[in-house]
Amino acid sequence: MAFDTVLFELARLFLWPVTLGVLLSFVYAVWSLGAFGLEALQRRRDPARVLVLQRVAGQGQEQMELAVLKSLEGVRLCSRVAPMLGLIATMIPMGPALVAVASGRSQGVAQSLAPAFAAVIVALASASITFVVYTVRRRWLMRELVTVLDARDAR
Repeated sequence: MAFDTVLFELARLFLWPVTLGVLLSFVYAVWSLGAFGLEALQRRRDPARVLVLQRVAGQGQEQMELAVLKSLEGVRLCSRVAPMLGLIATMIPMGPALVAVASGRSQGVAQSLAPAFAAVIVALASASITFVVYTVRRRWLMRELVTVLDARDAR
């Protein structure tokens, strides 16, 4: 088997896992958006309340910073990985689409590219949602960290 054929078949093997990753990233993004909405309501009711850092407030600053990073890790990863998965999901069907173009089968092009573009759209939506959640939650958590540290210094 030729080297390019091996690479082509290997890339085709990744299509379903990558597509599943895109779908899971979208489910996670929607779940994160819901949790973000609930947290926004809680913060609106009591802006000075410490929500995330309550259980680590008595520990050192490094431990609190680590808790902030851990709390943001999922949305940060999703916002960065989802577009890559979308690109992979778009590029894998491009091989068969190019073969269809070369052989004059326009129906084959449409069949190959429609799911590819759908996957990239879902992936970009996931990344957009989680990026917004990440950005706002980071600000909220930094404010919490400052509140906890100021309260500790005031004692």
